[in-house]
Amino acid sequence: MRTWTQAGLIAAAAGLLAACGGGGGGHGGGFVVLPPGQTQLACDDSIKTGFKPDANTSVLLVKSFKNGDPLLLTGTPTPTTPTATTDVCVVKLLVGPGNPGPADAPSTSPGIGIEVWLPSEAKWNGRVHVKGGGGWAGGVQTSLTALAGVTGGTAGTPANTAMVEGAVSASTDTGHANTANGGSFAMRPDGTINTALWNDFAQRGIHEMAVKTKALATAFYGTAPRFSYWDGFSTGGRQGHMEAQANPADFDGILAGAPAINWTKFITAELYPQIVYQRDLGGVALTAAQLTLMGNAAINACDVVNNQHLGYIPDPSQCRYDPQMDPAVLCPSSGGTGPAGSCVTAAQALAMNKIWYGQTSDGSVPSPAADNGFATSPATSANQRWYGLTRGTNPTGLAGPTPFTIATDMVALELQDPTWATPSFINATGNGINRWTTLSYANLSNAFDQGIALQAAFANINTDDPNIDRFAAHGGKMLVYHGLADTLIMPQGTINYYTRLASRVGGDAVARNFYRLFLVPGMAHGFSNGTTNAAANPPLPTNAQLYLALTLWVENGNSPERIDISAPATGTAPASSRPICMYPTKATLTGGDPRQAASYVCS
Repeated sequence: MRTWTQAGLIAAAAGLLAACGGGGGGHGGGFVVLPPGQTQLACDDSIKTGFKPDANTSVLLVKSFKNGDPLLLTGTPTPTTPTATTDVCVVKLLVGPGNPGPADAPSTSPGIGIEVWLPSEAKWNGRVHVKGGGGWAGGVQTSLTALAGVTGGTAGTPANTAMVEGAVSASTDTGHANTANGGSFAMRPDGTINTALWNDFAQRGIHEMAVKTKALATAFYGTAPRFSYWDGFSTGGRQGHMEAQANPADFDGILAGAPAINWTKFITAELYPQIVYQRDLGGVALTAAQLTLMGNAAINACDVVNNQHLGYIPDPSQCRYDPQMDPAVLCPSSGGTGPAGSCVTAAQALAMNKIWYGQTSDGSVPSPAADNGFATSPATSANQRWYGLTRGTNPTGLAGPTPFTIATDMVALELQDPTWATPSFINATGNGINRWTTLSYANLSNAFDQGIALQAAFANINTDDPNIDRFAAHGGKMLVYHGLADTLIMPQGTINYYTRLASRVGGDAVARNFYRLFLVPGMAHGFSNGTTNAAANPPLPTNAQLYLALTLWVENGNSPERIDISAPATGTAPASSRPICMYPTKATLTGGDPRQAASYVCS
């Protein structure tokens, strides 16, 4: 068994980098040299004519930044403007044909924007390490005045990846630059499905980024990359899965966090808490104080290990806390002793159970004692459509006073009527007018079915095909991770995908050769505390730690079975550590302090 701590990973990486030729240009054995007669490109406008991989691709901009230069295309730098820490070249590409239409329509696009960051030849480590998007993606990759690569989410920025790591990096707008109007790009002005931009968003944009980035790197350095990696979270995690399913030769390694696979299923279910409020509570949302009271009560009931409260739930699959049976959260009017200002009525406690259980076709919910909604497969109850957020997770992103707009957008796209969405959804046939508030449980269940039925038109956006045989045959490796207190994407959906994949290939022993899943207790939709307990301090991994584990697996064959993660002391919470284990193994206490990784084995 290999246990990867931060220090151990760093030491192993040093050996790996030395084996790859250090931080130099990476011209050692294993590289593919440019074909005879092809000239190595320089970081200037000659790239605009010298890089022509196909008729659909054009170079919009080439910009060289020297060490210390402000990373700006126009304007005057401010004290917060990032600066180049080493020489780097930025190239912006446009890959057509896009989608024609009125100039002001969200569905009109000139094509797929790709922004590539190339370190100097002396700095290049021989890798391509591209980044995934978030939400509906989109961005400024085609802008001549703004840089996309200086900002980024959980997976880090392309700029830092190029300058610090020394890898070629890139990001894409997946075919649409508009980010203000959410999913509006996916509907044509006449209200019909925009199949061209659905395809660019769902799969073509990321494939074009992979192909064009590797081709540009080969032309720029005179040798092809040794290894290519995908690194994405949320939508980026979904994109990584799509690459493995549809374009298995694009990447050697894929790091996929909180993957937004099962797209229409979980996103439709993200609206369910709001429908519970509308149908059961007269449109009045639970307050933040009420959500926190019930969430913390669930944590207090389910976080005990070796007689110690951890402050977060280590295994939510085993938690069956029921606020309907807890006098400490119920108001006196419902027979309880809950605190004034945050106690809940029996109807509100039932609503919380519905939110935790997940979407059902009729708004029903079983007793948590019989079924807490965490089954390997949805529909353990005949009415369950999808999972809910785990108990103890902060639900305000989905169950706050307003809906999550990606969910209302998705329902509008499934029902092919923009008026179901919020007013940020723009279309010539009508804008969003919040008709979602009138949806019945049966209506939302119908939208769920429509999302599945429209997969061909949506370019298979669900990305839930467990067949990644060709990726495995190519030698590819996927390291997948998901927080068990994810505030937006239910981790049960990722577990469900792994279970179907393992069953398909013949079991865990086969699946782990190319696909490994790690679940992180207490982790949010990002590397932070995702629980209702603000004082919780769960140990968390870092993107760099997980990416390093992936590269060591791909390049050295060091397969991760256990990764030790940690949390520094904060406030009243002491420093702690724990292992995350390759699913389906779990961290099992062998004795000692439950806040120390050494007290656990993976079994």
